[in-house]
Amino acid sequence: MQNLNVTLVQCELAWEQPEDNRAQIGDIIAGMGSATDLIVLPEMFTTGFSMNALANAEEPGGPTEQWMLQLARQYDCALTGSIAVRVEQGVYNRMLFATPDDVRIYDKRHLFRMAGEDKRYQPGAERVIVPWRGWRILLQVCYDLRFPIFSRNREDYDLALYVANWPAQRRYHWRQLLIARAIENLACVVGVNRIGSDARGLDYSGDSLAIAGDGTLLLDRLNDSGAAQVVLDGAALLHYRQGFPCHLDADRFQLE
Repeated sequence: MQNLNVTLVQCELAWEQPEDNRAQIGDIIAGMGSATDLIVLPEMFTTGFSMNALANAEEPGGPTEQWMLQLARQYDCALTGSIAVRVEQGVYNRMLFATPDDVRIYDKRHLFRMAGEDKRYQPGAERVIVPWRGWRILLQVCYDLRFPIFSRNREDYDLALYVANWPAQRRYHWRQLLIARAIENLACVVGVNRIGSDARGLDYSGDSLAIAGDGTLLLDRLNDSGAAQVVLDGAALLHYRQGFPCHLDADRFQLE
């Protein structure tokens, strides 16, 4: 398995201003300075974590999806993050995974009831893993991090991505749970969060992390803004799994 160069984009988000946020993030990506395989953006990166679902939602194939496709083709990489998307069934907090060829989607399964997300958005039903450059990548959004059974590795993924708007007051939970997901699943984990404050007065501390399958912290963004890159070592991940194969003793289960 080849190495995977991952770029974590951590920044403030303009409240409900998609064009401004796309422009800001586009500028950050343009200043990366080196090639990458995968760019990871925060949850709801066009609007912030807004409950104005209908007002902010885009149609499938809308301007943000087209923007992501254009950047994926321009930089020959994958680009992922979540936005509000409106379909016939309602509005979803939808994670888009754009490559130069197409866009795969994951709809956030666990909706954050403490902010009323469960009343404004529809829950996703499917666990989604996408292949990219020899890696099998599990797509997850924010509150999904608190539900380890949903992200349990059934020997079907190598990297779990968590995109988030995770408030600073619970930053300890964010950091510890990301590390736990890596250790228990023998998989690399990348979590990307925002910084700054939103219109509801919530503060965000960033703390975007990249973690190896043995729990080693590879990158810690703390509260800085911009793009940072990390190389995930595919050979090292396989070697660790072979030397410590606890997945062979894992309990079997089914999701309902």
